[in-house]
Amino acid sequence: MRTIPTILGAWLLAAGMATATAQEAAVTPDAVPSPALPGPADAPAVPVPAPVDGTPVLERGDVEAWLDGFMPYALAAGDIAGAVVVVVKDGQVLVQKGYGHSDLATRAPVDPEATLFRPGSVSKLFTWTAVMQLVEQGRLDLDADVNQYLDFELPAHDGTPVTLRQIMTHTTGFEEQIRALITASEDEITPLGEALKHWVPERIHAPGTTPAYSNYATALAGYIVERVSGESFDDYLDRHIFQPLGMAHSSFRQPLPPALLAQMSKGYSRASDGKPQDYEFISLAPAGSLAATGSDMARFMIAHLEGGAYGDARILEADTVRTMHTTGQASVGPLNRMMLGFYETSVNGHRAISHGGDTQWFHSDLQLFPDDGIGLFVSMNSSGRDGATGHIRYALSRGFADRYLPGDPQPLAGVSEADAQLHAQQIAGTYTSSRRPDSNFLSLANLLGPVKVVANEDGTISVTLALGPGGAPKKWREVAPYVWQDTASTDRLAADVVDGEVTRFSMEPYAPIMVFQRLSGWQSLAMPLLMASLVVLLLTVLAWPVSALVRRYYRAPYKLTGLDARAHRLVRIAALLVLLAMGGALGLVVAMLSRLELTSPDTDGIIIVLRLFATLVLPLGAAVALWNAWHVLRGRRRWLAKLWAVLLALACVFVLWIGIAQHLIGFGANY
Repeated sequence: MRTIPTILGAWLLAAGMATATAQEAAVTPDAVPSPALPGPADAPAVPVPAPVDGTPVLERGDVEAWLDGFMPYALAAGDIAGAVVVVVKDGQVLVQKGYGHSDLATRAPVDPEATLFRPGSVSKLFTWTAVMQLVEQGRLDLDADVNQYLDFELPAHDGTPVTLRQIMTHTTGFEEQIRALITASEDEITPLGEALKHWVPERIHAPGTTPAYSNYATALAGYIVERVSGESFDDYLDRHIFQPLGMAHSSFRQPLPPALLAQMSKGYSRASDGKPQDYEFISLAPAGSLAATGSDMARFMIAHLEGGAYGDARILEADTVRTMHTTGQASVGPLNRMMLGFYETSVNGHRAISHGGDTQWFHSDLQLFPDDGIGLFVSMNSSGRDGATGHIRYALSRGFADRYLPGDPQPLAGVSEADAQLHAQQIAGTYTSSRRPDSNFLSLANLLGPVKVVANEDGTISVTLALGPGGAPKKWREVAPYVWQDTASTDRLAADVVDGEVTRFSMEPYAPIMVFQRLSGWQSLAMPLLMASLVVLLLTVLAWPVSALVRRYYRAPYKLTGLDARAHRLVRIAALLVLLAMGGALGLVVAMLSRLELTSPDTDGIIIVLRLFATLVLPLGAAVALWNAWHVLRGRRRWLAKLWAVLLALACVFVLWIGIAQHLIGFGANY
């Protein structure tokens, strides 16, 4: 799955574990004969053209030398155990290499033909290919209401149904769904249909208008493939994609067949800790449960680059492939679009499409240059140090394009200094991602990670989310009205402007799958006000034992009596309970986003108890704090006590409002 700053980023899903019958065994990946893959040894001897204008020629020797100079250092610097890289060109494998280790304990090297990696959301490309096979056959319609293919109902949004075209371009409008995203326990795998029916995310954007990456929507597409084809999703992929392409070492099945599991690379947090992580199971499998070798991924890339054909096998018609690769859904301004399942990632004037993918431990990227007949795939088996995998993927794909597919830089017109300053001020502000949880308690995460755009003194802008390899925010300079370019690359940022106001923006490479929508001034203050409220509550709670210890030390009497004393004690108890409720909720959300295994159904009980506790405590705490403030203001307490009573009441009321607005108050564990 794709990890996105929001989240997430982010990523996968799960189909139920299929029971192997004799018929199924005949078509499981390890039972399929594997035709020879055209590779370096099989390529006919052809003269290598001379470099033009000093540009290195894309040929095996140069690519291998370049990769050998890049990958070992990158993996070592990023604290990554191992990786596989594959380059294809004109229907053949140019280079396929393993780097580092697939198992640190045994020092087993990565073998591109035998070692399986988890491509994460690159898996989606197989789901989209399956959908388009059925579209070719007239069994699916990209623009029909998908309810006709389902055995449960998806509500319309303002009268607009969900369509497969929206699903493939991530414009269904669904909010983010995270529950049961990834688990380390095979027992927690939920059958695909059951996982989809358990809870349908709300559609929070107008359909067809707002890119918002959705694992749930992709899993819907996989379920539709099941229902229309009459085969399980795993069987369908085996029979109609893996077997024709000879992908004998690839599977969506969970758990993996034993023969494939034995060849599966271990996953690591960091190479330096040497501790292998548990195999990751995904409840929405069509969105990210693939395991495959680099060699098998080469076959898939070749098929898409060769008009749907791989040797004598054909998985799609050429017109269908062309439609997938060229039908775009606009994002913001001129930025790269979302094709039918692929991200547009054109660079240096060369048309490119791609898809990235991340699980917790594996991080991958697949890039195709259709007009040039070139494909590049990389997958790494460790999260690494400080976002290293993201920087490596970007540097690899961009470095490859700059070396072998350069283009003449286009002169940039720019804008006047006055306009640059004005537009920078207009876009400056606080934003939230279109890919977000919205109708459930996990929307608290939106408060924790807003995206801020800052206007710099030199007329450039910076985005807190967009960091360079060194960890510093990138600088974007305006090159056309409301279009900015990264000063260190060709990535662009653009804004939508309505009546002189910037309403949303996006930037490459995120543009195909999400936009950032402006928060109102009040919304942007929500987190600072919440933090201030929690500080007031914390100081109130800490003052309780501190004042008691001070009185005890100086043997001073407790001066309050009667109703004053009762109100004083009750409001401190209320402050403690409110602090526990909101602090516990925020802590749980942070923990869940940091350790996705906490999003498993095993955590449902904790979530339900916490929400019930908040439902009881937050309104009661606000009521007690308001009553205390009313009582103190009417009494003869000192002005400082009156001021604090008011601040405490405001803090409790604001925390209550946050609890209601962010859906902490309530019952249930759907998110």
